[in-house]
Amino acid sequence: MVSTKQKAFTGVMWSSVQRFGVMAITFVSNIILARLLSPDDYGCIGMLMIFISLSASFIDGGFGSALIQKKEPTNEDYSTIFYWNIALSLVLYGVLFMCAPLIASFYRIPLLSDVLRVQGVVLIFNALSIIQQNQLRKKLLFKKLAIVNITSALVSLGVAIVMAYKGYGVWALVAQQISLSVINAIMFWIVGHWAPDRVFSWLSFKELFKFGGFMLLSHLFGTLSNEIQGLLVGRMFNPATMGLYTQAYRLEGSAATATSSIIDQVTYPVLASYQDDRPHFVSALKRFIQIPAFVCSLVMMVMIVVAKPLIILLYSAKWVDCVPYFQILCTAGLAVCLQGSANNAIAAVGKSKVFFTWTIIKRTLTIVLCVISILVGGMYGLLWSCVAGAWSVYLINAYLVSKHVGYAFKRQILDILPFILMACVIGVGVYLLGSHLPWHMYLVALVESVLCVLLYWLAARIFHIEAYSYLKDLVKNSVFSRIRK
Repeated sequence: MVSTKQKAFTGVMWSSVQRFGVMAITFVSNIILARLLSPDDYGCIGMLMIFISLSASFIDGGFGSALIQKKEPTNEDYSTIFYWNIALSLVLYGVLFMCAPLIASFYRIPLLSDVLRVQGVVLIFNALSIIQQNQLRKKLLFKKLAIVNITSALVSLGVAIVMAYKGYGVWALVAQQISLSVINAIMFWIVGHWAPDRVFSWLSFKELFKFGGFMLLSHLFGTLSNEIQGLLVGRMFNPATMGLYTQAYRLEGSAATATSSIIDQVTYPVLASYQDDRPHFVSALKRFIQIPAFVCSLVMMVMIVVAKPLIILLYSAKWVDCVPYFQILCTAGLAVCLQGSANNAIAAVGKSKVFFTWTIIKRTLTIVLCVISILVGGMYGLLWSCVAGAWSVYLINAYLVSKHVGYAFKRQILDILPFILMACVIGVGVYLLGSHLPWHMYLVALVESVLCVLLYWLAARIFHIEAYSYLKDLVKNSVFSRIRK
């Protein structure tokens, strides 16, 4: 019988395949589409994301977590939430459809009305496959998740490239999102081997809502906090500036979020299985925090150092103005990377009410910072408020984990501080060295990247960094298990 630990190892590896596979496809997508489309096209989509994201959080912001947290959910539970998701997605799409002209008027861009009405159908298709995805996550079947997500990402990329090449502009990005959600829905129904019963239980709904309701509100407020920057930028600046911000945010997020979500997908179901075994819970959580922190520190350092040649290489010189946006956002990347595991730990021990209360506090702080900063400091004030908000949220999360899980606050800080110091020292040194090299910028960027990785690896070995040993054992165990098979 396969142990939870072995499932977690396998889950991390397949989660890595999924996330890095999708991230690679996203990179290719951005490289190609950014050359075919303009910052204005990306800006139009970025302006609407807050409305799509909030609606998506409404549909399954909490019940998916409730189903995973519940030890033995029944088919009645799954069926009840499935029908709830479908009904709510139809209602929310109707609301977006009717409000589309008002939203377009708010941004003073008439085209956005038609874009939102078409783009909004992704809510319905996404709702069709949420239960199947949660079942696969609960069973730690990340291989199937990887296959579906990578396949749908590839096909949707093909659709977007063809439409962008034919001059459809912003509609190419809309088509990419819709085709992604449609293919996901079809494939998850095929690989999930699940269909709902003809039953809707109010008793089951109420039971799951006791936990999921607070998670739902937490997700809603968290999404509002994350997307409020886009709303403010879209309203106060032109679509081109919004496009530059969106592209910088996407690139930074694709690295930070991909690094953390590899672990986060596995964290919640594994920690939920350990909820009655606190020593194993804390031990697992420590590794789930240290490994992404170790990797993300290196990734963020490299991306800050080589930001300009990276942006020009990926998106062409017309996107060079987003370089400082990207560098500033990268300083928040590690904090964002660390938030997921702490959130999952609080949820896994059943503290959804605590999670909700503190989410309101954290996100209110973030929103207030954003509004004040953009009014006082403009675009750069907003960017630095994102950094301050991300690190504030991390520190609050660390306090909550200390109080409700037993992983001491000071210990959490000391467990990641070496990575941060190593990254800062190495990054500054390599950047100063690179600024004096009289070579082509791409060659300098290559040398800087290699030096960052080698020096970081060497420092980890010299100082016996614990996360480095965890990561090395994780890779070794996975490789050897594949060879034995």
